[in-house]
Amino acid sequence: MVIDNPLVTFNQPASKISEQYRTIRTNLKFSSFDQYHKTLLITSPVGGEGKSITIANLGISMTQQGQRVLIVDANLRNPNLHHIFKMDNSLGLSSILTGRSVLEGTVSQTDISKLEVLTSGPIPHNPTELLGSHSMRKLINKMIENYDVILFDSAPVLEVADTTVIANQCEAVVLVLDYGHTENQDAIEAKRVLEFANAKVVGAVINKAG
Repeated sequence: MVIDNPLVTFNQPASKISEQYRTIRTNLKFSSFDQYHKTLLITSPVGGEGKSITIANLGISMTQQGQRVLIVDANLRNPNLHHIFKMDNSLGLSSILTGRSVLEGTVSQTDISKLEVLTSGPIPHNPTELLGSHSMRKLINKMIENYDVILFDSAPVLEVADTTVIANQCEAVVLVLDYGHTENQDAIEAKRVLEFANAKVVGAVINKAG
């Protein structure tokens, strides 16, 4: 999917791309079988494969079904969601995990009904430790109480350990693969690494990032 307008599901809901995101949404719903996944990690093998745009549009698509959605930028090394949603990033996830703020005062309401975003916040010196902390687990539990779906953006699987740390705290993981860019061995290795971390990989999105 080539996206000149990053929030195409909001600005062009009748487009073919928006319909593809609705298909992804439906497929995710039926992938859970016996339970509904409230916490979902969206990641990719390496960088530049379009996962942040994918998560933004998937979140918008979910709100169009009436779900209250929180998108969390858990990429504490190279965050991008604050650019996509044009938000301030002086406070965010890292601020909460270091005790500088709390969830209620840090999430931002978007122009889209039922969609809120928690940006990454300032880049910390210890992202892996923060994401694997007891504070992160408590925060996720609080998010579950307040939202229907929580979507986590993360660093690429094969580049840093951060993603595997958060992956096994989520109920499901989706890999974003860039058609014509993602190497087959990278996709296979990313799935293996995630499953080794006890993450539940429920599917992949074939994207066209550029």
